[in-house]
Amino acid sequence: MEKKKSRVHTFMTKNGPGYLMMLPSIILFSFFVWVPLVESVRISLFSARGFTLQKFVGFKNYLDVFIEPDFIPALRNTFSYTLWSLVIGFLVPILLALFISEIRRGKSLFKVGIYLPNIVPGMAMVLMFGFIFRPGPTGILNILLAKMGLPASAWLTNPKLTKPLIVIALTWKGAGSTALLYIAGLQGIDPELYEAAIIDGAGIWKRIRYITIPCIYNLARTLLVLQIISVFQILYEPLVMTNGGPNNASISLMQLMYRYAFERYNYPKASAVSVIICLILMVLTWFNNRLTRRSDA
Repeated sequence: MEKKKSRVHTFMTKNGPGYLMMLPSIILFSFFVWVPLVESVRISLFSARGFTLQKFVGFKNYLDVFIEPDFIPALRNTFSYTLWSLVIGFLVPILLALFISEIRRGKSLFKVGIYLPNIVPGMAMVLMFGFIFRPGPTGILNILLAKMGLPASAWLTNPKLTKPLIVIALTWKGAGSTALLYIAGLQGIDPELYEAAIIDGAGIWKRIRYITIPCIYNLARTLLVLQIISVFQILYEPLVMTNGGPNNASISLMQLMYRYAFERYNYPKASAVSVIICLILMVLTWFNNRLTRRSDA
């Protein structure tokens, strides 16, 4: 008994201050993440009238969501947004970071310049790109095309262009802050590695391929997971720029949840959609971790 007490005392003496420092963050994380998640699961298993839960219906809300005609387009579009963000948005911050790390003068100016879009309020950014990509003669891009004697384009009313254009707006907003993280990672690379490579006659592309990319691989892997989680929860960009149109060509799962909650006031179905999104993200994160473990082995 005394040995157990001494072990507990030693453990608390050694680790107690660390746990006390973590306690506020754990409480806040539980309150703002786990409690809403558990409550969403609970609400999704009931029927409701307004905010009042009525009776337990099990997985009926999930089945109703799955047979909803808007669900498959929303699911397909959400994965499409994620794929487009990997094609467009994932490489842009890396290229910006490499460019800034290679230039000799004006680095601080470029860092401020690429970060400025990040301080623009999200709704203002969406409205701005809505004016830029507006179809018809009043859209900014179409005005520029008319000045050059080119025909106007449908832009956001073209189902093939809506998702790439929305992802371009997302990339403009968030690429700068991500690029700064990559720049910080690049600054942690030992400069002697580059000096040795230059002495051996390696050009810039070989230095990037054999030194830079391996050194920022773990950082890029982490940011990739965070980007997938962020883009998978896209909401107000398609909501404001296209309202999910044309013909559900840009509706996302989060927008479908918004429709259930704030247009139809069906909170159990909205909770069911949020739980589905959470489960999909958990599966994608697990799959990504499994692939990275295999590559590291």
